[in-house]
Amino acid sequence: MTDNSSQQSDDAVTDGGRAADDAVTDGGRAADDAATDGGVAASAAQAHNDTDYLGAEVNILNPSTPYMRDHLRIVWSGFAVWVLAVWGPVTLTRIAPGPMTSQMPILGFPLHYFLVAFGAPTSALILAFWYSRKRDALDEKYGIDHADVAESKSGAGVAAADGGTEE
Repeated sequence: MTDNSSQQSDDAVTDGGRAADDAVTDGGRAADDAATDGGVAASAAQAHNDTDYLGAEVNILNPSTPYMRDHLRIVWSGFAVWVLAVWGPVTLTRIAPGPMTSQMPILGFPLHYFLVAFGAPTSALILAFWYSRKRDALDEKYGIDHADVAESKSGAGVAAADGGTEE
């Protein structure tokens, strides 16, 4: 930062967050402001469009972008539910074998057998549905539209798996 011995502000942060030639401070549009089309993209979607995902560091425990952090939160939540659904009945059978091995009154199966044979696969289907809904909501939040790539007939929007060379 430069040495500013006068009492004048030299950046936008010291004068309330606005630059001196901002449209709000001069009563109209500043000369170098870009006109927008009035779109409704959320700030998360704008940040997503400005992020260089190929250059961003990928760290599964500390993601570098908001989209990756939100997606990781969804993945870890689903993983925790999956662990409880799959390993919960097995662990409870080890801890409390009496109630878990007793016969169910309606079907006649042992409780632990029913929870593992029916509960685990059913919970996997429910988790798959939940994940797809959460992922669609996350893509919508960040302005990601998969229809653009799918509708491309020339293949221009499809990623090249051979390093980007055309044949």
